Amino acid sequence: MQYNESSVTEFYLLGFTLTPILKSLTFLIVLVVYMAGIVINSSVIAIIWTEQNLQKPMYFFISVFSFLELWYPTITVPGLLHGLLLRHKGISFGCCIAQFYLHFSLGATENILLLVIAFDRYVAICKPLHYIYIMEPRICLRCALGTWIGGFSCFIFLAVQISKVTFCGSNIVDHYYCDFAPLIQLACSDTSNLESVFLVICGFVIILCFISIIISYIYILRTILVLPTSSGRSKAFYTCASHLTVVLIFYGTTIFMFVRPTRESDLHTNKIVSVIPSVVTPVLNPIIYTLRNQEVKAAIWRAIHCV
Repeated sequence: MQYNESSVTEFYLLGFTLTPILKSLTFLIVLVVYMAGIVINSSVIAIIWTEQNLQKPMYFFISVFSFLELWYPTITVPGLLHGLLLRHKGISFGCCIAQFYLHFSLGATENILLLVIAFDRYVAICKPLHYIYIMEPRICLRCALGTWIGGFSCFIFLAVQISKVTFCGSNIVDHYYCDFAPLIQLACSDTSNLESVFLVICGFVIILCFISIIISYIYILRTILVLPTSSGRSKAFYTCASHLTVVLIFYGTTIFMFVRPTRESDLHTNKIVSVIPSVVTPVLNPIIYTLRNQEVKAAIWRAIHCV
């Protein structure tokens, strides 16, 4: 490991400091959950794209969401598993910057995609007569592409600027992936401007999307409450409940980690909390969507019976 004053060209990801038994147990749990997420999200995509009854905008966006949930944990979880087997995981400077960029770009994409899904639910409930015209396949495809383009555009500037920073001294990153705060702590020069830019970008993407989603659900709730029948209200509510649950879980952890000034003492807490969006939610989200959706559950049972 490098501790001299020369420029650092390789980092070591510290990961979690655990006893050998806890490391083995954590490795097994994370591996099982990660593989379950891969299988479940892949199955959701396959079922939605092969079932004729699910060729609707809502399910198209759920399949895009599941595709995103295949990639988001894959950027960080293999490194976490590697670190649980070995003491440290070495990563080159270029790969570290690439990991930072991909991780936060996919996170921004998820923010925007959750907003698009909220808009789809708003149109379906508040503008039902115009739904098939507003959410036609071409528009849905453009929205899906727009989420990825928008998400991957947010952190280009910041990633380029970080790549120009000189790192020296310790090269141990106190995390299991190249997160911004523990990485920027190792810089030799003043990085206050980069920290401000990072906070502004995260705050803008997260808060703007979250507020927009909440506003859309205020309108949705107003529409649901004036529906003439209780069955209509129940159906509309359950249509949105799964998405709202995913939103609350996602933004609960995201706002805690990124939309607040981070003290050095908070870094270890953030590292622990980051396991939730990296490991837990990619397997939890498709389960929430499928368990609360009768059409998807019926399609799954048909697929099982055909095997």
